[in-house]
Amino acid sequence: MLSHLIPLTLPEPPLKLAKKNNQPYVWDALRKKYLLLTPEEWVRQHIVHYLINLGYPQGSFALEGGFRHNRLQKRTDVLIYKDSRPALLVECKAPQVTVSQATLDQASRYNLHYKAAYILLSNGLTHICARIIPGKNAYSFIDEIPTYDQL
Repeated sequence: MLSHLIPLTLPEPPLKLAKKNNQPYVWDALRKKYLLLTPEEWVRQHIVHYLINLGYPQGSFALEGGFRHNRLQKRTDVLIYKDSRPALLVECKAPQVTVSQATLDQASRYNLHYKAAYILLSNGLTHICARIIPGKNAYSFIDEIPTYDQL
């Protein structure tokens, strides 16, 4: 059922899988529904479980939230809230999509709206995390994904 998905460099989460109309689906415990298991969803589910294991409360997650940017509807993959404010914006890509400057630019554009203190980019194989430098149009790359308490 998962032959089209490659192993990621994140710990294997306890995913609940199903098959409908010969397509793989994954149970999203946060949204309480089955979702088509695309390569990007495969990465998102791994990231969500990884962050929960880092101490991120389930109630802090907003998945695929929409907003308008330059009159276009956009959608964030994962947004973490802390103290009712956006704290970490996560942009997920399918494993075959390279995490690049374009990915960082996309997340940075989205973050103009949210103003989260951190950005995390991941394709499940490569993970890049940056802290936004307050008051400047700049960021500082960090080696580790912060725990929820560090946000």
